[in-house]
Amino acid sequence: MNIGVVAYIIGWVLQFEAIFMAFPLITGLIYGEYDCCTAYIISACVCLVTGYILKRFRKPGADLFLREGFAAVALSWIALGVFGALPFVITGEIPNYIDALFETVSGLTTTGASILNDVEALSKSNLFWRSFTHWIGGMGVFVFILAILPLMGAHSMNLMKAESPGPSVGKLLPKVKDTAFVTYAMYFGLTVACVIALLISGMDWFESLTMSFGTMGTGGYGIYNSSAGGFSAAQQIILAVFMTLGGVNYTAYFLIITKKFKDLFSLEEVKYYLGIIIVSTTVIMINIAHLYKTLGEALRHAYFQVASIITTAGFSTVDFDTWPQLSKTILLLLMFVGACAGSTGGGFKVSRLLILVKSVRKELRTIIHPRLSKKIYLDGHPVSDETFRSTNAYAAVYILLILGSVLLISVDNLDFTTNFSSVVSAFNNIGPGFAMTGPTHSFACFSPFSKIVLIFDMLAGRLELFPMLVLFVPSCWRKY
Repeated sequence: MNIGVVAYIIGWVLQFEAIFMAFPLITGLIYGEYDCCTAYIISACVCLVTGYILKRFRKPGADLFLREGFAAVALSWIALGVFGALPFVITGEIPNYIDALFETVSGLTTTGASILNDVEALSKSNLFWRSFTHWIGGMGVFVFILAILPLMGAHSMNLMKAESPGPSVGKLLPKVKDTAFVTYAMYFGLTVACVIALLISGMDWFESLTMSFGTMGTGGYGIYNSSAGGFSAAQQIILAVFMTLGGVNYTAYFLIITKKFKDLFSLEEVKYYLGIIIVSTTVIMINIAHLYKTLGEALRHAYFQVASIITTAGFSTVDFDTWPQLSKTILLLLMFVGACAGSTGGGFKVSRLLILVKSVRKELRTIIHPRLSKKIYLDGHPVSDETFRSTNAYAAVYILLILGSVLLISVDNLDFTTNFSSVVSAFNNIGPGFAMTGPTHSFACFSPFSKIVLIFDMLAGRLELFPMLVLFVPSCWRKY
């Protein structure tokens, strides 16, 4: 392990976090929240100085290999949370540091789980920062940095592999920097479109920006205690549509831009993703129809919650914890499914689910026809042995970590529904769970120890497990 390279990368990340803090600082100046401005200036200075010191550890000519890439990404995301929590503590609006860290990591990982019972008590500056962390973490901070800086040259792909969601990571364009730039350009374009649509619908600038950050980052931090429940029907539909778009593999948008429609229609993952949304929405709409005045209202709430849960955004328009068991069970299953690979959404990913289903089908055929040799195909291309192996390993670790986390937080002696749904929610970066952490409650019920466990789960889920686990492998830290 080349510690100097890892420290150098973390230094860059912290300096970019200092730049990001300029936006809530500007918000504070606009709304006259000068105490908050001071907090963000202090936090930004701490990030800049620490980043400057860490960048000096790199030795000339040092390369970034895969294990440095994984360690750098994991430690950088931890550092983002550790330093990003400072404004909440300095302003005194979240005085407990563990709570502030939980809130910040939840924002950066686009989980949206909150320890706050009264969101509206926060200042505009902190509300903006809280939502903006969704947008920063949605596409990934390294994708943003690589779009601007060459950083580690050809070895930068090892950073994208560690941060990008999905069973495999590819380049849209030959150069990593070009791929990062195009990806972030599409992300920025969709965010602008969402802001404009919400402005036209009647939201003000602050509401449009903060809700768009959570929508396109598929995070779910609301600026009101009612989440999205207080918005008009049209505004809720706009949010639901853009959440759905946020969960689509960004390769699909690239194919649309480059007019490669034949390749676009061959994307199986996107087809199944949209199919799952349609089927789930229809079943839930029928199941909850008796709870609402019209079928259209039931459809709107059903579609919103399905889009919110499968994309792991986590917004809510109603307390879905009061829905019939069938609807709640479908939503719980959607928590596991997640969005598409290469999107801002979390979860297991539709592509992984497809690979596992196809592998089971292959095994069944092999039992019936032992001499049959057939490869697994996805999007018309054979799935490589490496992707197949990593998918199986991911599934095994995924299950073990969920069960282990449920066991650990059970020390708080809360009910099983609360514990299980909270871990699943944190691990899949969703936000609300059921029972005591449902859409009308918060995660404040957990002890500091359980919150730390859930913080690890949120980071592990956002970084596809292995970057966080690599930190616990002793051989990772050995020198070459």
